[in-house]
Formats: sequence, C-alpha cells, structure tokens
Amino acid sequence: MSHVATAVTTLPPLTVQAERLVDLGVHDLAGMPAATLRSLASSASSSDGLLVLPESTVAPSALAPLLRLGDRSGFVVEDMTDVDAFAPVDDVSLPSGPGYVVHGLERGDEMANWSPDEALPHITDAGRSPLTLAEGIHWALQAPEVLERNHCFMTIGSRRRKPDGRLDARTPALWISNGTGRDGRERRGAPKVGWCWAGNRHTWLGFASAAGRLPI
Repeated sequence: MSHVATAVTTLPPLTVQAERLVDLGVHDLAGMPAATLRSLASSASSSDGLLVLPESTVAPSALAPLLRLGDRSGFVVEDMTDVDAFAPVDDVSLPSGPGYVVHGLERGDEMANWSPDEALPHITDAGRSPLTLAEGIHWALQAPEVLERNHCFMTIGSRRRKPDGRLDARTPALWISNGTGRDGRERRGAPKVGWCWAGNRHTWLGFASAAGRLPI
C-alpha cells in the first residue's frame, strides 16, 4: 500500500506556539514558569514542527477544555473518565525532558473509514509514527482548523492497558460534537475528545501521524 500525504495546515514558529500555550495558561497547568516554556521553544534546534509538553507534565484531561472552535470550548466525553490512563504504545518513543518537537504532521485523511487495527501497520510501514492523544490535542490547540466537520482524526499512539497487560479495546480520537446524546445540544460544534473501538471504521476520522519527534 502506498503512502499518501495529507497536507492540512501550517504551524506558526515554535516561539509563537509557546506564547499561545502561555496565553492559554498551559504553563501553569504544567507547573512551569512562562519563561521556561518560552526558553524551551527558543532553544529548539529547528523552528518548525509542533511544540509538545508530555502528558506526564500536563494531562490530556486538563488540556481538552482549552480546545476551542468558534464560541465552543472542548471537552472529554462523559464515559471516558479514565482518559489520562491512555499512554503511549510500545512502538511510540517519546523524547525525554520537559518538552519536545513533533515534525511532519499529517491528519491521515486517506485512511478515513479504516479501523485503528488496519491503520496502524500502514502508518508504521510508511516509516511514520501515530500521534498520541496529548500530541493531537496540542496540534488542535495551535491550529483549531485541523478539526473540520467530517475530517477529524484518531490518535492511536495512545492506548490504555488493562491490569492483565492487554490493550483496552478503545482508541482515543478528536472530532467535532454533533450535540447529540450525552454531549448535550449546547455542545454542538465543540471540539471533543472521545474514543472508538479498535476494530471499527468511521468515515469522518483519519489517523494522525508524524514523521518523527525531536528532543529539546
């Protein structure tokens, strides 16, 4: 199977991304002085890519409410109270340190209507790495337009392990709420962190991936 790139959005320089995170108060959530966050961005070897603070520093549950589309703020679905237990899978190696840079982002639209089980080998065979949930949220914080109606994405670089070591059948994803069910009508159009079964397909969800990750 050939790899098809998905160009979605251009990110601002890392220093601008750091200011965005400071404006959102992410440095406070991470217990990090704003100056430290700014220094991380300015000391990176390249100004390109996505600036990410690891989930060990700031949890996805804390970041999700900072997402925004129009006048709607983000949320985690009610039946995902264990969202912070979704950790990077064994095949995803994150740089150590208080922050890192993800480069070569793609939303994976060409894999829409594939299941996570089908998409993962396609991503890895192409020499790429699936995004974690924390990385996906950081992307949508910096570029809200990456979430489009009928064109959103899963973050299958994060999975939850059961006590017996097996993977939970759920895979996390980011998409736009229709305001139905437990979401509530007031959340129609809001960015949403939810989950899908690893064996199921969804026409509106691609699979976000990256070319690589660089330490700072």
